[in-house]
Amino acid sequence: MQNTVHFILQGKGGIGKTLVSTILAQWLKTRDGSPLRCYDTDQENPTFSRYKSLNVKHVPVMTESRTIDPKRFDSLMIDILEEDGNCVIDNGANTFSPLVAYLIENDCFSLLEESGRKVYIHTIVGGGDTLHDTAMGFVSTAKSTNVPLVLWQNEHFGLLQSASGKAFLDSQTYAENSGRVKGHVVLAQRNADTFGADLKKMNTARLTLDEVKASDKFNVMEKQRIKVIFKDLFEQLDKVDW
Repeated sequence: MQNTVHFILQGKGGIGKTLVSTILAQWLKTRDGSPLRCYDTDQENPTFSRYKSLNVKHVPVMTESRTIDPKRFDSLMIDILEEDGNCVIDNGANTFSPLVAYLIENDCFSLLEESGRKVYIHTIVGGGDTLHDTAMGFVSTAKSTNVPLVLWQNEHFGLLQSASGKAFLDSQTYAENSGRVKGHVVLAQRNADTFGADLKKMNTARLTLDEVKASDKFNVMEKQRIKVIFKDLFEQLDKVDW
């Protein structure tokens, strides 16, 4: 993959945007050797920028009055356009609405496409109590943009199904926008005491898979379970219609 730009967008906080950003960035690094540049626009909790080995650039794009700072955002766009390579842009819940509005108002997606970049929006829908809000975020993103979507289904909050047991992918909400979706990645619900604890340990330390493999702070079984998680996710990303 070359010259792709990936926006991680979802208006609900704590749903896994930074997790998705780190997984995606690590997968892109395994592709064809294209340069990778990562950006964190989260104003209040720039967790992505704390992954040192990914060299994430923190770009706080909002002013104190909660509007987009044109100069800061323009510098981000220029930075993306000045060099070839793949880009991952993590966005906080607090900047979701103003950032999407600014991207649309300035026709930024078209500018990127016309400049030879292939643009994707990664949107996350969570299960359990998060399903309704995140499903509405998916619909809002699908209806307000014309960019290909990659749907991440986060089962860590529960299965993606309604109270009556109807799966999100079988819902009318999804069906009306499914034509825009180029692929799915499931963040599967695994054993919380093993896989869950290991992934939390990895994320708390802000480490990548390669760093975990080289670390003496993870035992052989912790490393094995993390490798199992990433093998599954990377295989799913391989199947997306890029």
